[in-house]
Amino acid sequence: MRTHCPRTAHLPWSPGAAADDVRATGLSGFAGREVVVTEKLDGENTTLYADGLHARSPDSAHRPSRAWVKELHGRIRAGIPEGWRVCGENLYARHSLAYEDLDGWFYGFSVWDREDRCQGLDLLDAALARGGTVAWDATSLTDRQRGLARSVARRRDALLTHAVLLVGEEELRRRNAVRPDPVPERVLTARLHRFAPPWPGQAHRTWYVGAGGAVEDTAGVLAAGHGED
Repeated sequence: MRTHCPRTAHLPWSPGAAADDVRATGLSGFAGREVVVTEKLDGENTTLYADGLHARSPDSAHRPSRAWVKELHGRIRAGIPEGWRVCGENLYARHSLAYEDLDGWFYGFSVWDREDRCQGLDLLDAALARGGTVAWDATSLTDRQRGLARSVARRRDALLTHAVLLVGEEELRRRNAVRPDPVPERVLTARLHRFAPPWPGQAHRTWYVGAGGAVEDTAGVLAAGHGED
């Protein structure tokens, strides 16, 4: 079945919404749920299937700017399960913005299964059901949000390990300052203020990893005693 990618509503306070754009009326639906935020790129929305692809409209015609993504689709379509689809942005043609140093011309942002479910925790659950090992980056999640992964692990009787990298605030700010694209200071400060590290008892194992890369603590003494995250 061919279908276009769902429209993304603008935030209520978004200054860039046009007259024909959709605005969200509120954010209460996100409360207590995992929210993944990605950067919106200025390209052409494109959906890939095992047996074809289309731009935003399922009946879109061929254009020269779509030749590259069609070639990409020919190379990867065997890896797309039948009935699934991959949505992303085709950046081959310039629109309002010109991009430099891209990793490629197609950036995927969502995967949908044959039941029309966007994959997220469902993939985690499926991997654990197969007996696989899953690495989950929970750095920016609150404890309540990390609880979602804990509940899935508990349901699958999986061993859950928290690995916490101990980095002092001064060192973290130094590393951020030398990044090619540093996080703005006010944003970093707000994130540090909100961040709550995992503590012993919230997983089967908790590893606190020091600057040398070795597990220096499993009881939370270093984090609690030195004020490091």
